[in-house]
Amino acid sequence: MSYSSTIGKTRYRFESLKDLLAKATPERSGDELAGIAAEGPVERLAAQVALADLPLQSFLDTDILGVENDEITELIYSSHDLPAFAPISHMTMGEFREWLLAPTTTSEILSKLQPGLTPEMVAAVSKIMRSQDLIAVAQKCRVVTKFNNTIGLEGRMATRNQPNHPTDDSRGILASAIDGLIMGTGDAVIGVNPATDTVEDYIRIVSLLDRLVEALEIPTQHCCLGHVTVALEAIGCGAPVDLVFQSIAGSQKANEGFGVNLSLLREAHEAALSLKRGRIGDNVMYFETGQGAALSADAHHGMDQQTMEARAYAVAREFRPLLVNTVVGFIGPEYLFNGKQIMRAGLEDHFCGKLFGLPMGVDVCYTNHTDADQNDMDSLLVSLSAAGVNFVICVPGADDIMLNYQSLSSHDAIFVRETLHKAPAPEFSDWMENKGITDKTGRMRSEPALSGPSLLALTEAAQ
Repeated sequence: MSYSSTIGKTRYRFESLKDLLAKATPERSGDELAGIAAEGPVERLAAQVALADLPLQSFLDTDILGVENDEITELIYSSHDLPAFAPISHMTMGEFREWLLAPTTTSEILSKLQPGLTPEMVAAVSKIMRSQDLIAVAQKCRVVTKFNNTIGLEGRMATRNQPNHPTDDSRGILASAIDGLIMGTGDAVIGVNPATDTVEDYIRIVSLLDRLVEALEIPTQHCCLGHVTVALEAIGCGAPVDLVFQSIAGSQKANEGFGVNLSLLREAHEAALSLKRGRIGDNVMYFETGQGAALSADAHHGMDQQTMEARAYAVAREFRPLLVNTVVGFIGPEYLFNGKQIMRAGLEDHFCGKLFGLPMGVDVCYTNHTDADQNDMDSLLVSLSAAGVNFVICVPGADDIMLNYQSLSSHDAIFVRETLHKAPAPEFSDWMENKGITDKTGRMRSEPALSGPSLLALTEAAQ
């Protein structure tokens, strides 16, 4: 089936819904690289007009990816809730956009709608929205999760404390973690990207983080972001695993490139639940995504990278994760060329994840060969804060010395909390006050520091 619209005296035709979605996408270097982008702004506008007139029901009547035996497509259709979809089933995509923006469409209504949406629907509606629209709707989407604290409450923004080290040195990891803690980051998770991926190093890192959390009685969770198979082996060895991490994508072939499938993720989810380490909740999974992942693995099947990103959210939602984040500018300019594209992609990913029912965070970041800088990251951070992002990622000095990319620093989190009035998770906020990091109003003390005995305990934990 083809789709068309007329701009001026020119009629534009799009050969499939997949083609229409690609051509309607805001300018993106990855789609241009794949040869599926609109030829220019006029064709893009024509595609957006055609998309706005399309009935939502079309997304249920069409296998948009068009790949046989793709388990992600099967999951999307098998998990779709028709009764939840019923209130909007009569709408076109343009009418759906207006309905989302209406003040009468509340957080409670959006929460009930989530099971009735498909990833392609949420990706499609984002393509006909301004950035302002993406912020306004995402701000109404409330997704709350729990493990050792509570993430996603209104008026709060959590942070991941990311103490990476080029050689996974225990003292280096500990020093970076302390740097973040004394500035109040780490309520979402204290999470290390390991330089290696051995079971021995995984166990050493999670054990180190566990001793750190116990020594300071921090109401948070920790994670070593090794491969899910390594986490399973570590759990079998009795390691203190809080969250199981995995990078995921939107097609079966792309996930195979990551060395995972749905069956393996279910096994990991059950293993993590069996540990019963969460004090107040059982959201035990942590997923990471990013536009361009499927394209870089030649597993996008001709679909635009933003819709493929949204399909990854169907995988994530299946396992009730504590945290999901897009690493928005990490892959490089081949997929998101400059700061403008990164900012738009970050707002799209957050909007799509939240509307789909995920506890969405964003790694506000870029690589050093991208046409972007920290001013762009400041703008994205402020926009995401207005949109109600669940968490962001912070590294010392905004410079990840292991992954070699630029992110946010703990100082950026302080800025958001004190200027935009976004508090940490409530349990973590109380801990910060008790440790003398903040005063009773929640503001940082002039010399925020942990106590001498606590620092001694941390040093001993590194041995």
